[in-house]
Amino acid sequence: MKTLWLRANAAILLVAISIAGCSTASRQTEPVRVIPVLPGEGSLTPAAQAKADSGRPPYTAADVRFMQGMIPHHSQALVMAGWAPTHAARPDVLILAQRIEVAQRDEIELMARWLRDRREAVPADTASHHGHAGLDGQMLSPGMLTADELSQLERATGPEFDRLFLTFMIRHHEGALAMVAQLLASPGAAQDTDVYRFSNDVNVDQITEIDRMRIMLRSPTPTSSRP
Repeated sequence: MKTLWLRANAAILLVAISIAGCSTASRQTEPVRVIPVLPGEGSLTPAAQAKADSGRPPYTAADVRFMQGMIPHHSQALVMAGWAPTHAARPDVLILAQRIEVAQRDEIELMARWLRDRREAVPADTASHHGHAGLDGQMLSPGMLTADELSQLERATGPEFDRLFLTFMIRHHEGALAMVAQLLASPGAAQDTDVYRFSNDVNVDQITEIDRMRIMLRSPTPTSSRP
């Protein structure tokens, strides 16, 4: 009787070990699911992705619209500034245009990266569309020039270009300020650290440049250093 009891327990133990072994093997061979991301960003497991998302400040649809709208807005400024080296007469207009070009190109990269990191759509590089940034079938953002105004600026040279450039760029900058005001008026917007800092920088920089351009419009034309 004792022998039968020992044999029964041994059989039960063997079955338990066999089941545990199968379970362990199943866990070891089951592939780990990863979340595909954009090229250059690597791959994240679901747990790692959840952890990354949990540490990211919240953002709203208004934040996304602001970033998406400001990219073509900045792109048009790049087109306008890009004509200064061959069209402007005043050295200070050329210097201003170069500063605008450097600053806004960097900001476009910042906005595009912010959108990509959150898997939001990034507008196309409209600055390459022969000066018609923001005009390819989409509504113009505040302050942006129409196709006719862009053509007018492109045709102008010398003092006339300087006057139009400053006049149009002031309006363009005022449009950016309106976009910032619209963002900040949206409930819950600009709580994301990057959006808050960027919108604040845009506000300060555009106000400073508007003041400078208004002074330039009122001041006597500096002597050009060009032959």
